[in-house]
Amino acid sequence: MSSTTILAARHSAVTESSGVRRLLITAALLFLLMFLLLPLISVFFEALRNGVHTYVDALTEPDAVAAIKLTLLASGIAVPLNLVFGVAAAWAVAKFEFRGKALLVTLIDLPFSVSPVVSGLIYVLMFGASGWAAGWMADTNIQIIFALPGIVLATIFVTFPFVARELIPLMQEQGTDDEQAALSLGASGWQTFWYITLPNVRWGLLYGVLLCNARAMGEFGAVSVVSGHIRGETNTMPLHVEILYNEYNFAAAFAMASVLASLALLTLGLKTLLEARHGDSLAKGQKH
Repeated sequence: MSSTTILAARHSAVTESSGVRRLLITAALLFLLMFLLLPLISVFFEALRNGVHTYVDALTEPDAVAAIKLTLLASGIAVPLNLVFGVAAAWAVAKFEFRGKALLVTLIDLPFSVSPVVSGLIYVLMFGASGWAAGWMADTNIQIIFALPGIVLATIFVTFPFVARELIPLMQEQGTDDEQAALSLGASGWQTFWYITLPNVRWGLLYGVLLCNARAMGEFGAVSVVSGHIRGETNTMPLHVEILYNEYNFAAAFAMASVLASLALLTLGLKTLLEARHGDSLAKGQKH
C-alpha cells in the first residue's frame, strides 16, 4: 500500500462527514449564544435601558464609587502578594527537591477544592468576635473581620493558586540547566533569578497575574462572609450588585455588573493577545 493511500485512509478514519461537522459547530455556537453571549448582551442592555445619564449616575453615586475603590484596593493588595508567593512556590517546587514537596503542591491546589464560603467562615472562626484570636485583636485594637484586612485575606486565599499553577509546569519544563550554568559562571542566586529564571517565565507569569486579578475583582463568596455588607465601607463591586438587585434597583445593579463584565472582557482580550503572541510558552505552563 502506497504512502498516499495510507495517509488517505488515516484522514478518512479520523475526519467526520461535513454534515456532522456542521452539526457540531452549530450546536457549539448555539450553546455559546444562549449561555454566554445573550446574558452578556443583556447585562449591557439593561444597564443602558434608562439612558446614559442614569447609567453614569449609578456608577458615580457614593456607595458605587466606594465599592469600586474597595475592589481595586483589595485586588491591588492581594494580587502582588500572590505574585510573590506564586513565584517563590513555583521556584521551590520546580527547581528543588525537598521533603514535603508533594504536600506543598497539594496545599497550593486547596482553594480549588474548598468552597469560597467555607474559606470565609474559616477567617470568621479565626478572627471574629469570639474567634481564636479575639483576645489578641482586642488588646491590639485590630479589626480584621468586617474590614479591609478580612476582605484582602479572603481574596488572597481564593486566588493564590493562579500564579503558582501557571509557573510550576513552565519552570519544570525548562529544567535547571540555565540556572546551573549561570551559577557556575559566578552569578549570585539573585542574579540567576533576575536575569535567567524570570525572563524565561515572564509571559506565563503575566498570564497568571491576569487570571488572578480577574478572580480577585469578581470574588463573591468568601468576601461576602467576611465583609459584613457594610454599605459604602466593606461592599465590593459584586456585593454592591447583589444589594442593589435585592432592592429592585435593577438599573444601578446592571450598571455595576456591566463594569465587572467589562473588566472580564478586558482580561479575556489581554489573555487572547498573550496566547496569540506567546502561545508556545503559555501552552507549556497550562499542561497541569
